[in-house]
Amino acid sequence: MLTPSAVAFLKRLLDTPGPSGYEAAAAKVWRDEAATFATEVTADVHGNSMAVVNPGGAPTIMLAGHIDEIGVIVTYIDDEGYVHIGPIGGWDPQVLVAQRIRFLGRGGEVIGAVGKKPIHLMKPDDREKASKMTDLWVDIGASTRAEAEARLAIGDAGVIDQRTVDFPNDRIVSRSIDDRIGAFVVLEALRRYAADPGEARVVAVATTQEEIAYMGGGARVAGERVNPAMAIVVDVTFATDHPGVEKKELGHSPLGSGPVLTRGSVISPVAFRILRDTAESLRVPFTLHGQGRATSTDADAIHLARHGVATALVSVPNRYMHSPNEMVSLVDLDHAATLIAGACRAVAAGTDFTAR
Repeated sequence: MLTPSAVAFLKRLLDTPGPSGYEAAAAKVWRDEAATFATEVTADVHGNSMAVVNPGGAPTIMLAGHIDEIGVIVTYIDDEGYVHIGPIGGWDPQVLVAQRIRFLGRGGEVIGAVGKKPIHLMKPDDREKASKMTDLWVDIGASTRAEAEARLAIGDAGVIDQRTVDFPNDRIVSRSIDDRIGAFVVLEALRRYAADPGEARVVAVATTQEEIAYMGGGARVAGERVNPAMAIVVDVTFATDHPGVEKKELGHSPLGSGPVLTRGSVISPVAFRILRDTAESLRVPFTLHGQGRATSTDADAIHLARHGVATALVSVPNRYMHSPNEMVSLVDLDHAATLIAGACRAVAAGTDFTAR
């Protein structure tokens, strides 16, 4: 199981705001933890954070988990001091109704309450309609535009004001599980690899801007910089053990069933086999996911870096994705870290990643 110190770090990481393009605070938390055991810890101009173990080893393996989360951005402040927002990443606007927002203001955090016309004032037809982002505003308690602008500026970002909560059965709930837990898992796997390293040089990367990564985001930059022979990407996937999920489309990956290994699409057959064989030898539980097209993760950018990277995808089942109450199992995080550290040890200098 995860140690108490690892869980404490995970909660610090989850609770630190870091929406896409504004990941600096969360990235610093990650780097500070990495510095307690990694040989080298660096950052780049894109905001990616990198930690290296066994720097003289070969080949190089890249472990990638994106550290950004969805958020909102200030787009307009009206004469009455109300703040209007746009999305950072993919939002269901219904999730924002009646929430509080933690803005990253110039002088520190600013708390706002999301406002919407009360049901009493709506016409009957409007009560049945879904709210749009443009129907909402954020009240920060200001009375004028000048008062609001003294605290916030156009382009300031925010996240839902929701902290991590422990649930029964080794589960946690947080607004930023997608994919702050991926950044956590790759660092925890690196920590375990450092305690018993193999032949490979392993670089864990907390990548940026995945939620808005139409051009590959931080993963594309890091894949070029690290120049790995193999990469393992860690992200979340849909847990399928709650009402309304169609398993015929998504497969079956309940909480507590272990990491999900993707086959098909951009996934290297060689990297997949290394993970599968390691899971079987270590008796780590896992499920499989078949993916015929793009994965919509950092794997899509990394596998095309330089002359091509043998890339695998390890996913963690996650309930209620892109909401203030995403839920994962700590047992799944532990199993994912164990599997990835073991897979890194299984790679040798002579490993051939050519698909045959």
